Amino acid sequence: MMRLMMRLAVAAAAFSFAATAHAQDYPKRPVTMIVPFAAGGTSDVIARVVAEEMTKSLGQQIVIENVAGAGGSTALARAARAEADGYTIAIGNAGTSAATYTIYPKLPFTPESFVPIAVVAKTFGIVALRKDFPAKNLQDFIAYAKKNPGKVNLGHAGVGSSNFLICKSFAQAAGIDVTMVGYRGAAPALTDAIGGQIDGVCDSAASVSQAIDDKLVRGVVVGSTVRLATLPDLPTSAEAGLPDFEAQGWNGLFAPKGTPPAIIAKLNAAAKAAVESEAVKKRFHDLSTVAPDASEHVSEVLGQLVTRDVEKYRKLLEEKK
Repeated sequence: MMRLMMRLAVAAAAFSFAATAHAQDYPKRPVTMIVPFAAGGTSDVIARVVAEEMTKSLGQQIVIENVAGAGGSTALARAARAEADGYTIAIGNAGTSAATYTIYPKLPFTPESFVPIAVVAKTFGIVALRKDFPAKNLQDFIAYAKKNPGKVNLGHAGVGSSNFLICKSFAQAAGIDVTMVGYRGAAPALTDAIGGQIDGVCDSAASVSQAIDDKLVRGVVVGSTVRLATLPDLPTSAEAGLPDFEAQGWNGLFAPKGTPPAIIAKLNAAAKAAVESEAVKKRFHDLSTVAPDASEHVSEVLGQLVTRDVEKYRKLLEEKK
């Protein structure tokens, strides 16, 4: 028995040494960052901005891989199956990494399938309408929707996405029956709203603010407690008469379960350096997006957000089943 215990101790020490050595050399080649939606949407834009700066710290390129489908669960399933060596990470949000467990109860992964790396952005949800929609403000839109139950359609980035949650939260707060149309990402939904194929979109400010600024769509409300600096004329939910509508979200980076702590620490440090850089801060400002506070950089904060939002959105999504 004593010999067996000694052998196990030696094996464990050897494994620990090998893992440490591996982490010291990491990364030796490009890292893949999986984005759960089509190119051009909020998660994709944020991922590319952050990845570009993280590349400078890591000394290796971070390659973006867009894997759309099933509200992000297709991408997260792929990330969960990846080798836990730090060369495959994923960006997620409250939809893909929390609400999805209620929407798709038989997923091949759980929150424990991932190790949180870092929060990289805080986002704000907006409801915007096609520019020729009859209603000119939020209260007019709510009145119109109540007179036409089920006839107004709002696009989102797919069931389980953060944009889907914006739509769901908005409709419940407003007490209206709208048809929610899922796409394979925020960008195609916005394109159809601009083209008049749908009545509007539930989207993050990061991907819809420029279209509002260019008057391609008309924003009616932002689910925030304060107005956005980039859209100063867009009223908050409280100002627009819908104080129960709250749509402040987050984006975070995750690695497969089992990824060595030393590698997670390197990725966390690179993410922290990225979001604190002037280049990312400026880009985030232009996108009406906010970098995490200094106290929010530690990986544990992202884990706490996932735990909180799994329960939060379970209640939201089961409320009117």
